[in-house]
Amino acid sequence: MNKISRRAFVTSASAAGLVGVSGLALPYYSRASQRPAFTHGIQSGDIDATSGVVWTRTDRPSRVMFEVSSTENFANPLRLAPLDTSPASDYTVKRLLTDLTSDQDIFYRMVAADLADINAVSEPIVGRFRTAPASKRDIRFAWSGDTAGQGWGIDDTGMKTYAAIGKHTPDFFLHSGDTIYADGPMKDEVELPGGSKWKNKVLIDEKRKVAETLDEYRGQWKYNMMDRHVLGLNAICPTFYQWDDHEVVNNWSDSKNLSADDRYSEKNIHVLAARAARAFHEMTTIRYEPSEPGRVYRKIAYGPLLDVFFLDMRSYRGANGPGMQDTMTPQSRILGEQQMKWLKRELANSNATWKIIAADMPLGLIVWNDATNKAGAEAVSNGDNGPAKGRELEIADLLRYIKNAGITNTVWLTADVHYTAAHYYNPDKAQFQDFNPFWEFVSGPLHAGTYGPNDFDMTFGPELKFIKAPTAEQGQNLPPSAGLQFFGLVDIDGATEQMTVRLMDRDDNELYKVTLDPVHSA
Repeated sequence: MNKISRRAFVTSASAAGLVGVSGLALPYYSRASQRPAFTHGIQSGDIDATSGVVWTRTDRPSRVMFEVSSTENFANPLRLAPLDTSPASDYTVKRLLTDLTSDQDIFYRMVAADLADINAVSEPIVGRFRTAPASKRDIRFAWSGDTAGQGWGIDDTGMKTYAAIGKHTPDFFLHSGDTIYADGPMKDEVELPGGSKWKNKVLIDEKRKVAETLDEYRGQWKYNMMDRHVLGLNAICPTFYQWDDHEVVNNWSDSKNLSADDRYSEKNIHVLAARAARAFHEMTTIRYEPSEPGRVYRKIAYGPLLDVFFLDMRSYRGANGPGMQDTMTPQSRILGEQQMKWLKRELANSNATWKIIAADMPLGLIVWNDATNKAGAEAVSNGDNGPAKGRELEIADLLRYIKNAGITNTVWLTADVHYTAAHYYNPDKAQFQDFNPFWEFVSGPLHAGTYGPNDFDMTFGPELKFIKAPTAEQGQNLPPSAGLQFFGLVDIDGATEQMTVRLMDRDDNELYKVTLDPVHSA
């Protein structure tokens, strides 16, 4: 793989080159404020062998011109029809690039012209990604979750884990949810044990309160993209997004009751979720699904060795409760009937060697809806260690289907619990045993408070193979400066088809490593 530095993109971009071929007059440079600007960098995502989504945001209504090239110097670029930004989408713009060549470095460049003065043209902004292969080759990707949570914002160091990920030049980065913390206000300073202070050097008004309005939800996203490490990774590495609860409010479901939460003037969880979902789709490179606009679950085919199945464990769940139902009903589901049908069908039709199931919550860890009283199921497990009940029924049905359909090489990746771990699900240790063994790897937080460890529920027989979490002496909600920020790396060998999973910390130390051999069907 050709590894292109971020510096190479910046120095290769030429404003005059793009303006000249666009037919626009050269911009005048007397005052920078007279020209439009890109406010929050550039990003790409949902890349497959022939297409991918690119995104940017301008500071005013603008006409954004696009060039796409397979060479860094844009010697013979493809020039696409321009797109306009407007206040309706908070000046964001994204588009699906199509008809790309597989396994190819793609460079994309944007320039914005002020709609009120079309001759006032911005400096260019440039990004890069690589399309998925059509044949077997080495693949590397990273995953993690949980960004800007628990009041830990952008300090002098910044969101360092993003920079650590970028050093590995992954083909893509899988953000496993809690991409923002819309319910986590920040302060300028936080007192730390021992008398020191955490200082949020970058802070905006939208982060000083919980998000309620559409603009406040948008502001949560814009805050993350004020960090230099986030911007750096976005420019060179596609992000595949999914969401969980903090994009809206902690542990949200139909049973969420905000009546006693004085932070919220808007008490209706459905209103908040609708605003949050709109901001999520405006501010990310997730693809648009015409059959269900706003859909998060999807499959990304990444060549013959890898398919990634993104789950949405939030939008279709029944209301949070004890999770002890004996039969599968809409109230006991976490994925929902339609998503489950889709997942089974796509898994069965997959010809890829490895099937990554990207889940925004873990299967066998207990996540309480009411953490103080250890009550109610927020994730899958209900905490009773018994036969499958509640949401466990849906997962049991899926695991049984995977076994009976002869679907091999499924690996689950997740985040959510704010520590890192490796779990091996063993039917010999489980209460529900009608499934084949599989691995689940947990990583995170990217830049948030570190918690854990969580207790196991033994319905599916999880075995702990590795864990890195705060000790009892360290306590909970450790700041990023404590160093317990984590991400995972996955390497698939193009020749042997082996998958190697590594759990890493933000200082790029390897904490755990395991190599999985693929099972080939007869």
